[in-house]
Amino acid sequence: MTEHVVIQDTGPVRLIRLDRPDKKNALTGAMYEALREALAEADGSEAIGAVVFAGGPGAFSAGNDLSDFVEASRHPFEQSPALRFIRQLARTRTPLVAAVDGIAVGIGATLTLHCDLVYVSPAANFRMPFVELGLVPEAGSSYLLPRRVGLPRATEILLFCEPYGADEAVRLGLANAVIPSDLLVEHAMTKAARLAALPPGPLQATRALIRGDQSALEAAVETEAVAFEARLRSPEAQAAFAAFLNRARKG
Repeated sequence: MTEHVVIQDTGPVRLIRLDRPDKKNALTGAMYEALREALAEADGSEAIGAVVFAGGPGAFSAGNDLSDFVEASRHPFEQSPALRFIRQLARTRTPLVAAVDGIAVGIGATLTLHCDLVYVSPAANFRMPFVELGLVPEAGSSYLLPRRVGLPRATEILLFCEPYGADEAVRLGLANAVIPSDLLVEHAMTKAARLAALPPGPLQATRALIRGDQSALEAAVETEAVAFEARLRSPEAQAAFAAFLNRARKG
């Protein structure tokens, strides 16, 4: 585990809280590995009936830590903690709930596409800036997003990297409700507890039916991973990373 991912089990609900506020919960390799382990443990435990993802006030997650990502790009993406986490996320059987306050960028946004329930604060702001960074979508988002919002809107979000806020997320069907920030995690935990109290057999079966073709999702994750690795080493991505890191040093 890592100090930047806090795991707390309350009855049958596991709360996974990102806790790196100085970096707006940008994810490092160690954080990805902690997240993967927490999900795998939940899936293997009869005591855990639901998982809640949360961040902190003003930041669910700023996405990948680009300094960490630049270093990771020197190694095969197949071996990366990020891809291991994404694979686990896509196949997790335990119901997932997200409580999103503030920014949710990159994986911070695509992660929520795997959640059964998503609750957002009025400050929630989602963005998938992969093309701007010289990359392609990840975490199965090229498959999941068009199924959720339709191809025209998904194209705008993914190609133009268009942000969408709390009300738009609800309108698009990407979030269930807007909840005041101070009540957000409590609300998500309550909903997760309701899921965990349901009979596990029909819950799992219904969840699988709702989510659709699992093999197609996992195939999309793998197809994206191949394209992502190729783009990760491209001149465009390297230039985008360098520009971002240079701005961060100056800012």
